[in-house]
Amino acid sequence: MSGILLIGYGNPCRLDDGLGPAVAQAIAEMDIDGIDVDSDYQLTVEDAVDISKHDAVIFADADVSGPEPFYFKKIKPAEHVSFSSHSISPTSLLGLVKNIYNIEVDAYVLGIRGYDFNEFEEKLSVKAQDNLKQALIFIEKIVRTKKFEEFNSTF
Repeated sequence: MSGILLIGYGNPCRLDDGLGPAVAQAIAEMDIDGIDVDSDYQLTVEDAVDISKHDAVIFADADVSGPEPFYFKKIKPAEHVSFSSHSISPTSLLGLVKNIYNIEVDAYVLGIRGYDFNEFEEKLSVKAQDNLKQALIFIEKIVRTKKFEEFNSTF
């Protein structure tokens, strides 16, 4: 096991729902040693394999009602794993990793506040873009220093 996995998820064609993939793309472009990046529309059970190979995972997603500009919090595996054939929550995914691989990976959620979700267009609202910029400054510092616990809070 080694390094950090950042998974940005959401639908870029649903306006601010694309915040997760936007984080993933920006972090990938920074080419930081020790971080692997993945991006998709949603989390799936197959993500458990990649998570099990890392020391830490960051789930980056848009948040429809969270604090502005974003929050960053540590999460634990779910006691009872539940999922559908199409998606799984971060905590259930961690529970799956724990049950299958007997591994508990340090895990965090980066929830970036979004505002516009109800139309179909591939762009972020101006306020979401501002929140994204602040989140990227924050997350770059974390992945470079690997000092997660110092930053476990809401902003």
